[in-house]
Amino acid sequence: MATTYIVDKDGNQADASAVTMPADRHFRGAWSLSGSVISEDMDAAKEIFKDKVREVRAPLLDAEDVVYMKALEADDADAKAASVTKKAALRDAPAASAINAASDIAGLKAAWDTSVLGDSPYA
Repeated sequence: MATTYIVDKDGNQADASAVTMPADRHFRGAWSLSGSVISEDMDAAKEIFKDKVREVRAPLLDAEDVVYMKALEADDADAKAASVTKKAALRDAPAASAINAASDIAGLKAAWDTSVLGDSPYA
């Protein structure tokens, strides 16, 4: 029977059957091996989370550019202002204070701002 190895963020590996690991694999890239226990490195998990925010917001920003251009063509000041506000919220999303304040993975997942980014990929 082949052995399955778990590799942590630093390249350390261990026999998967001999370690205790988190059930949630969303932040596997933040796993850190200490003896026979794998835990999440919160700093690394936060970076993974921010990268996911950036990935999700890219098409939202593109779509909002179209909305702004239509408002510009129609000379609709209210629509332009709303679009500028929405784009600013999207740009600011990776710097949300809730991300930095998260002390565990559950708190980090709860930091997903559905009002700006839509449905959470962590739900």
